[in-house]
Amino acid sequence: MMESKNEAQHFVGCDLCQQPVSFFCRRCGVNLCDTCIAIHVRVKSTNVHEIVDFASKDDDDTCHCDSHPQNDCSAYCKTCDAPICILCVSIKHKSHEMSELSDKIEELLKVIAKENDRLQSSKNEVEKILDHTTKLLSSISSIYKQRKDEVTARGEEWHKQIEETVKKLHQELDDMQKEHEAVLQKQKKEFEELIGKMDEMNGKTVKLQKSKNVKEMQTFVPVIQNRKNLNEVSQYSFPTFYECKIDPTYLQTYFGYVEKMQVKKTLLLENEFKERELSGRRMLEVPTVTSVIDTGFPAEEEYKNRLYDMAITHDNKVWMGGAGTELKLFDLQGHLHHTVSIPTTGMYFCIYKKQVVYSDQPKKAVRMISDTDTVVTMFTTGDWMPRGVTSTASGDLLVCLRKDDQSKVVRYSSTGTVLQEIQYNSQCQPLYKSAYYITENVNGDIIVTDWDKKTVIAVDRLGIFRYSYSGVTFSTVTTDPVGHVIVTDLRGNKIHMLDRDGRFLRYIIPEGGIKYPRSVCILGDGEMMVGECMTGIAKRIKYIEE
Repeated sequence: MMESKNEAQHFVGCDLCQQPVSFFCRRCGVNLCDTCIAIHVRVKSTNVHEIVDFASKDDDDTCHCDSHPQNDCSAYCKTCDAPICILCVSIKHKSHEMSELSDKIEELLKVIAKENDRLQSSKNEVEKILDHTTKLLSSISSIYKQRKDEVTARGEEWHKQIEETVKKLHQELDDMQKEHEAVLQKQKKEFEELIGKMDEMNGKTVKLQKSKNVKEMQTFVPVIQNRKNLNEVSQYSFPTFYECKIDPTYLQTYFGYVEKMQVKKTLLLENEFKERELSGRRMLEVPTVTSVIDTGFPAEEEYKNRLYDMAITHDNKVWMGGAGTELKLFDLQGHLHHTVSIPTTGMYFCIYKKQVVYSDQPKKAVRMISDTDTVVTMFTTGDWMPRGVTSTASGDLLVCLRKDDQSKVVRYSSTGTVLQEIQYNSQCQPLYKSAYYITENVNGDIIVTDWDKKTVIAVDRLGIFRYSYSGVTFSTVTTDPVGHVIVTDLRGNKIHMLDRDGRFLRYIIPEGGIKYPRSVCILGDGEMMVGECMTGIAKRIKYIEE
């Protein structure tokens, strides 16, 4: 603080007399006061004196020659790409290609103006992001409070379920105790009577040992011989308390907003809570095909592929896209309800705010189909080609992008503002080689299928790597309401089910099998719709029992 104060009080003095400075000679680099100006200009110099106000000494917009600093530049050497003075024109640059300095200035000013326009346009985008960020900051406290209230409410529901279960177990133990006590009381009475008869036999035996009555002894011998030893006694065990820990990832099925949770408390009947989540229903050992839809898409010329992608609507209908330039809307019974023409193949699309949104690769744009079947451009993706697209719980869009040999995932707002880019891991290595399809899990994980790597790659909502799962070819991915990850395997003719941490759970192969599965979406009531890429057949598969 003292140094700053001293600097503020320091004044600049004239180089000739140390009086307060008023002027500056740019050619000589000399500070001058009012009195010393006349003295200085009389001094002969190789430079022409240029006296200016001291306050504007740094505002020199004159271009001085590098080779002859005393001279202003008056021409431009195209050969050397440098401004030069009149001496340079006649000496060093005599045989070079020249132009007027003003022409070069005009050329540079055009470039600067163009780049400035670009920056101003970019500034508008930055201002949009800033506005969005400001709004997020203003609402972040209330949003997180709401999430905490939701977690609290869910926790209270859990406590209620636990209390009901504990009460039920207490009642069962009370009933068991009464039954156990009755059995033991009966056993106690029987054993007391048995011991009484044994004491009676013993007394008779002692009496006969002192007697010489043979007839009485003969009568007693078969009686005591018929009294058998106690070889078997019923064993009664008390009920055992089996303690099991609740899986934190399962708790996150309920507390979907909590990224990391450490659960130290142990509870009874974990399986009971899991069964409640599935309404007492279990996975079918052999899933069944309940209906079949022939989508009627033509065969693509080179690979004969027909059915590419599908998406479930809010009223339980399914949009399907394939080779050709149509999207078709079917109900679950296979009836065609609507057809929309688009300018590209229906390879990548999703449902966003009840509207179909798709990637237009040739135009490098993300487009929406309006209620009147009009195609509306939401935003363009620059030099990057869009592929898989999905809507998120936060109301944004996640898009897989590819350029040359690079792939990345970008989160866009509905207006096309870039909110997040995911491309590299913590070691600054590319996460993706060829990102195709994408989905968001209930815990916020962003899951991508990489066709070149033959791998499913998951990052958390911040873009930090979570896990990868290998061994699937030409796959698409979706998730169910409890966080299971469903991955199609086109070459393997099966569907992989993973848990939310990427661990394999089981294959889903319906009765009769499935051929070349590619597109997939989860229906209600324990069902999924899976599209066979080469046949154009979509199969409705039930994988959870009634």
